[in-house]
Amino acid sequence: MGLVRLKYLGKTGLNGTFMPCCPLCVCMERYVDGFVLPVPNEKLDTYREMAAEGGKMWIEHGALEYFEGIGDDMEPDMDGMPIQTFPQLAETRDDESVVFAFVVFESREHRDEVNAKVMDNPAMDPDSFDEEMPFDSERMAYGGFRSIVSREN
Repeated sequence: MGLVRLKYLGKTGLNGTFMPCCPLCVCMERYVDGFVLPVPNEKLDTYREMAAEGGKMWIEHGALEYFEGIGDDMEPDMDGMPIQTFPQLAETRDDESVVFAFVVFESREHRDEVNAKVMDNPAMDPDSFDEEMPFDSERMAYGGFRSIVSREN
């Protein structure tokens, strides 16, 4: 299997790592776990508390960044361009809000290491939960993303 060239984006090596398109580029590979989920408005405070604890745990175990945001501009004006909005994607009801979240890692391997440590944490044992999850996990979208462009200020 040879190298695959990506126009303007550099190239991908045999192991799937991104290599910059020129020696002047400072491109940093990152891996991101992303989530979109509907949360009942009446459970937002509980969700925020859970997310704050989760964020602390992911950072303590090596994640580079942890972000959770609540939908604010969910019907953007895209100048007539047809799009699917986050509420449509998350199939939110009138009494729910969209949460968009992501965790940033150095690489997929780093993600796997960090997530294994998080899952081994006693706080993640379902038997230790005082109450049920403040969202319907069956309606949560989740995936891991390899960076193809990454810029930082």
